[in-house]
Amino acid sequence: MWKQKTQLTEVDAPVLEEHEAQLDPSTELPAPTAEEELAAETERSEAGAAEEATGRKEYDQLKAERDRLLDRLARLQAEFENARKRAERERAEYREYATGSAAEQFLPVLDNLELALKAKGSAEQLRSGMSLIVKQMEEILDKMQVKVVPTVGEAFDPRFHEALGAVERDDIPDQHVAEEIRRGYKIRERLLRPALVRVAHNAKQVDE
Repeated sequence: MWKQKTQLTEVDAPVLEEHEAQLDPSTELPAPTAEEELAAETERSEAGAAEEATGRKEYDQLKAERDRLLDRLARLQAEFENARKRAERERAEYREYATGSAAEQFLPVLDNLELALKAKGSAEQLRSGMSLIVKQMEEILDKMQVKVVPTVGEAFDPRFHEALGAVERDDIPDQHVAEEIRRGYKIRERLLRPALVRVAHNAKQVDE
């Protein structure tokens, strides 16, 4: 058995020697020359420069896009501010026009009031003249779509009526307007001022 092991070792020896010959350091690739190292370094430098140039180009593009968006935003803000100022100016001009138009219609009423103050007639004549002036003013308000808020006999409506108190009345339904203290006005359906009223309290209806 010992002889067989020895024979196997002797047979494998040439294979081991061949393997060791393959691993001989003298058979390794030669070290790169200075020219090769310089070429490799140059290649790496060029690659880095190209990558840096690409990054710089992208940066410049993003910066240009940002500047363009900021400029556009500034322009939009300026346009919005101009539009806001123009709208405010137009509203102010419209209010002035509307006020002037309304005031112009009341000038004849003012003229008649001044004439009434200068008149030297009886109390009845003065009363008649004032009635005409009131009628003239009501006609002007009617043209402006200003209407009187209905009161006496109407059901009390807190949207248009302001109660100053209650009065005992058996001839008017309970919670209906019994007296008008001051007229109320509305333009179309928008309230200008509420009517000051006293509300009826009908004890008969309450008891029933």
